[in-house]
Amino acid sequence: MTLSIAGKTAIVTGAANGVGLAIARHFADKGANVMFADMDEEGLAREVGDTGDESNIRYFSGDLREKLTIANLLSATIDAFDRVDVLVNASRQVVRSNPLNPDDDAVETLIQQNLMTALRLSQVVAKRMIKQAEGNGEGPVGSIINLSSILAIRAHPELMALSISNAALEQMTRSLAVALAGQRIRVNAVAMGSVMSASLQEHLKEHPDFRGVIEAGTPLGRIASPTELAESVQFLASDGSGFMTGQVLTVDGGRTLLDPVTAPAH
Repeated sequence: MTLSIAGKTAIVTGAANGVGLAIARHFADKGANVMFADMDEEGLAREVGDTGDESNIRYFSGDLREKLTIANLLSATIDAFDRVDVLVNASRQVVRSNPLNPDDDAVETLIQQNLMTALRLSQVVAKRMIKQAEGNGEGPVGSIINLSSILAIRAHPELMALSISNAALEQMTRSLAVALAGQRIRVNAVAMGSVMSASLQEHLKEHPDFRGVIEAGTPLGRIASPTELAESVQFLASDGSGFMTGQVLTVDGGRTLLDPVTAPAH
């Protein structure tokens, strides 16, 4: 079994900060060609900078809720690296909301951001993977990894929209896995527990005592680093997971074994 991703080309969304940035950097460090994608152009420029034509890193800025932007992202990746082998849908938004307020549009917002963007990008990238694999025998064609949350199977009153969008994302993962299996494209997801994401960092700045609540609700007794999550994503991107598709890999320190409803995951 090999966990190597050296030489593969990956698109990683949400790559300007937090977990997405950690995944993109980790992939690049492991020898993959990586397109860092995010709508935060300043963040990308700050984190990635001027990489030069010889680097295995490029970045692309744009609103991936727009279909034209998705097409442009794929074109930029092909122009830079000639192919795409891995897609990591790590762009995600966390919105707190009032589940009893009919004027609250958080569910609609997160369905667009956390589900539809991933679906549309997966469809476009899968078509490219299929095209570039023509005449490629029986080898692997591509891997798509969606970033989800344990809130897909847990509930918290203020995070209903996040739960709904992640539950839908996980069902999309299973559906696309079946649809693309005949084309030798694998589709899996990673469900995060409490990882030190950008949103969790911001929350802990405002509520520092909340760290203890999270740690007490996690059997391993700590918050994961983004790099730990990136290593799990690398496994799903590598040929070492070649017989896995339609699966949701839970990386939560045992959180879902307990998970009190008063301690939401991010």
